Amino acid sequence: MPFVTLGGIALHHRYVEASGGTPPVVFINSLGTDFRIWDEVVSALAGEMPVLVHDKRGHGLSDIGHIMSIDDHVDDLSALIDHFGLEKVVLCGVSVGGMIAQGLYARRPGIVEALILCDTAHKIGTTDSWNARIATVESNGIEDIADGVMKVWFTQDFHAARAADLAGCRNMLTRQALPGYIGTCMAVRDADFTDVARRIAVPTLCIAGDQDGSTPPDLVRSLAALIPGARFEIIRDAGHIPCVEQPEALVALIRDFIASLASGAQTHG
Repeated sequence: MPFVTLGGIALHHRYVEASGGTPPVVFINSLGTDFRIWDEVVSALAGEMPVLVHDKRGHGLSDIGHIMSIDDHVDDLSALIDHFGLEKVVLCGVSVGGMIAQGLYARRPGIVEALILCDTAHKIGTTDSWNARIATVESNGIEDIADGVMKVWFTQDFHAARAADLAGCRNMLTRQALPGYIGTCMAVRDADFTDVARRIAVPTLCIAGDQDGSTPPDLVRSLAALIPGARFEIIRDAGHIPCVEQPEALVALIRDFIASLASGAQTHG
């Protein structure tokens, strides 16, 4: 299991090299998950393009550290990219991972070749909604919200047909370190990338699961509308985490988008 300490934080990560001229794709996971949510996507793309995944601080096997804002996660990701000497990357983030991607672009636009913003937005939720969630998990633990979270993460069909996968994802959420979860909730609560989105000047693909109960398609579409020339796509039969529920569909969109970068084709839609 590869670990590296950057800025005093031990980060669990995986980097899969590949030959060819495509830029590395850096995948950034969502709140309450670790990089295993990308396993099927990474397996499908391995050998085609370099890929980098990591457990953001407070998640998975990485250090919990101290989380004050999205900037703390941006610090770690920026340092990890530099650690591998990557000069240009495509950032692919789901949910809070998409906000971290926007934050890294705002700080270091020169290293970002393109953005894939999946089931995310320029602003997610309200101060009141996040404070209510924080208060609940502080009092009762993540277990208290787990069933509700599963309902927005995954479709009813996923619940009915993939009970073992559902249980595993629920376990991943409930075994999350509470300080990491709460700190990241606070970070998302306070983040607003509306102005950043308007200034994004690289090819951008925004993706929404058609049954996402956390960041619904209309919210993701509103993000795409802010970004000049952004392309918007919907993945059918998917909730908030299509990399788990519909990885083949997500991989197809990623391949097409990366190919359009290589060919210089327009990515606007």
